[in-house]
Amino acid sequence: MEAFRTQERLILASGSPRRRDFLAEVGLIFEVRVMDIDETPQSGEQPADFVARLAREKARAVAEPGAWVLAADTAVVLDDEILGKPSDAAEACVMLMRLSGRWHEVWTGFALCRQATGELATKTVCTRVRFLALTPELCRAYVRTGEPLDKAGAYGIQGKGCFLVPEISGSYTNVVGLPMTEVLEALLHHKVIALLDGL
Repeated sequence: MEAFRTQERLILASGSPRRRDFLAEVGLIFEVRVMDIDETPQSGEQPADFVARLAREKARAVAEPGAWVLAADTAVVLDDEILGKPSDAAEACVMLMRLSGRWHEVWTGFALCRQATGELATKTVCTRVRFLALTPELCRAYVRTGEPLDKAGAYGIQGKGCFLVPEISGSYTNVVGLPMTEVLEALLHHKVIALLDGL
């Protein structure tokens, strides 16, 4: 039995299957709309500002009257540098070896907006992640799975790359791509969803 019920029309502005699964697992009913936007960081833009801006832009791009829109963006950050998705296997190996044996940050920004009323709530969440010390052979073996090629930072903690992360400090769901504690708090606060009554 689910814990929540959806009481307003909700659109998820994301094609991420992981974000869809998180919302579906707690019983939310929602539509999915995806709009391509430019995800290039602006000059001097800090990671928190970057993910918050992209979340707002994604939400506004699919906004329509009578619906709430939830959008999110996640970035892997090492030494204040935002690591995007690798262009090929060689770049994936370079990224993974840079992360090897070190702590890095994963930032997610999410935006919840309602076009009809102009309401817009944005929040950013940061999780620190410690990476396994990789050998070149282990790195290449993981890259051969193909998983790193469509992942920011070249790894997926929720998939085959789970063995790469011995320790995190903060929200696990944030590393996957949606900080569920904070998202559910925002949805409840704006009365987009409600708790189910009864035992």
